[in-house]
Amino acid sequence: MAGDEEQQDEPVTFRDRRKVDPETGEARPQETGAAEQAAPAGDGTDQIVDPVAGPADGVDPEVEKLTAEVAERTADLQRVTAEYANYRRRADRDREQTQLAAKVSFVSDLLTVLDDFERAEQHGDLTGAFKSAADKVGGVLTKLGLEPFGAEGELFDPQRHEAVQHEPAEGSGPTVTVLSAVLRRGYRISDRVLRPAMVTVQDRPEAEVSPEARAEAAEGGTDPAGGDAGPGTGEPENPA
Repeated sequence: MAGDEEQQDEPVTFRDRRKVDPETGEARPQETGAAEQAAPAGDGTDQIVDPVAGPADGVDPEVEKLTAEVAERTADLQRVTAEYANYRRRADRDREQTQLAAKVSFVSDLLTVLDDFERAEQHGDLTGAFKSAADKVGGVLTKLGLEPFGAEGELFDPQRHEAVQHEPAEGSGPTVTVLSAVLRRGYRISDRVLRPAMVTVQDRPEAEVSPEARAEAAEGGTDPAGGDAGPGTGEPENPA
């Protein structure tokens, strides 16, 4: 009987294994066993992998592939950009040359008309409606970039002047060759000479040439002492 009394004194433990709390109606957290909570023992050779950086011992091959593709696409873009810039420069240069050629072709056909206007003005016939028309034509040609050149006292430039007569200087000493008379005015557009000026030239002492004329000749690459080319090429011709 004593054994039965000791067995009845032992407390009885009840475990509530219901998954839902009967009072709140909420799901109860599931208990995991000690075996599930304990981390499985490894052999020490497991590799830790970073999901972003890839394997710990090097770069992810996929990242290397993408990096190479980006570098290749960047090089292609730079090459295409440079080729397009070169194309734009060539196109702009060709367009300017085409426009200049068109202006030269149009203006060259009107140079004889300008000569007629100039001769009429010298004889006092450029008056009234004739003068108004001449001024309008001259204004249009000026807008196109036409510039006249050739005036008495300028230094002789064989690249721009065609000399038909040459008067040597009297006496000795350093001299320069200047325009003594302009028989036909010269014209140019930009740096292109449409027609050289037909002139007569004369050798004069350097002291008689203004500093402004010498400075202008130096900027234009003119030799103050004159050129050495023959007649018909812009060089002064010594009369027989």
